[in-house]
Amino acid sequence: MVYDVIIIGAGPAGISASLYTKRANLNTLIIYFENSSLEKAKLIENYYGFENGIDGKTLYETGIKQAKNLGVEVKKEELLKIELDINDGKTFFVLTTTQNQYIAKTIVLAIGTKKNKVKIKGVKDLEGKGISYCAICDGFFYRNQDVAVIGNGNYALSETNDLINVAKTVTILTNGEEAPEFRADNVQIITKPIEEIKGENKVEEIIFKDNSRLKTRGIFIAQGTAGSTELAKKLGILLKDDKIVVNDKMETNIKGVYACGDCTGGILQVSTAVSEGTIAALSIIQFLKMKF
Repeated sequence: MVYDVIIIGAGPAGISASLYTKRANLNTLIIYFENSSLEKAKLIENYYGFENGIDGKTLYETGIKQAKNLGVEVKKEELLKIELDINDGKTFFVLTTTQNQYIAKTIVLAIGTKKNKVKIKGVKDLEGKGISYCAICDGFFYRNQDVAVIGNGNYALSETNDLINVAKTVTILTNGEEAPEFRADNVQIITKPIEEIKGENKVEEIIFKDNSRLKTRGIFIAQGTAGSTELAKKLGILLKDDKIVVNDKMETNIKGVYACGDCTGGILQVSTAVSEGTIAALSIIQFLKMKF
């Protein structure tokens, strides 16, 4: 089955987009995993229509119910990657989650910003000098070399899978967390906490808190789950200050890919997210009329 649009994120931006695409009779799927930061808001008093305000959790859950009631398909699954698939001159998007694989004509990135950067000495100084946040983007540069992946969840395992046929060896570093189950001839897992990453102008070694060391040429950060920035990088979407660059139609530089909400920066308000979700949906409706 090919969806007309798959929306990633179930916050105000994603839900708003789904309401318009579904009402336009587009086959719409929402995929979300982690709950929205909106839930943490105890009271929202500056959003239209609520005389006494509303708490974020209620607003968030009501939005999801509203989409479902309209007939939008909603799935809570962890998204691991998005890939392009060109067929008969048309571009489709293949989304892989921990449970399923989905195909869409268009996608909307509507998940808020995430901070997957680990608090390890040396990371900030060596970003772009051996430290990467995208195995698909940068794995090629480490052919037949020793690399490491920091993380212990499904996202880290997905990044490892993208590296095992490129790198000489891959070491999964859980940084003190429980080790995941993973078996491959060129993969090892180290659970020891990390003290520091060192190198002169490029990554050279990892020092653990027990003073042991691991030589490596590259490190891929895959802590937690994939956020908007990580997904955008995998597709080659333009970023500025870790925010997705869009035009006034919420279009990214990749045709068929739209972004809205906190991941685009700007004014981080519910009203802004709702507006951007609406614009993205209307743009998609027009795009599909012209291209499919």
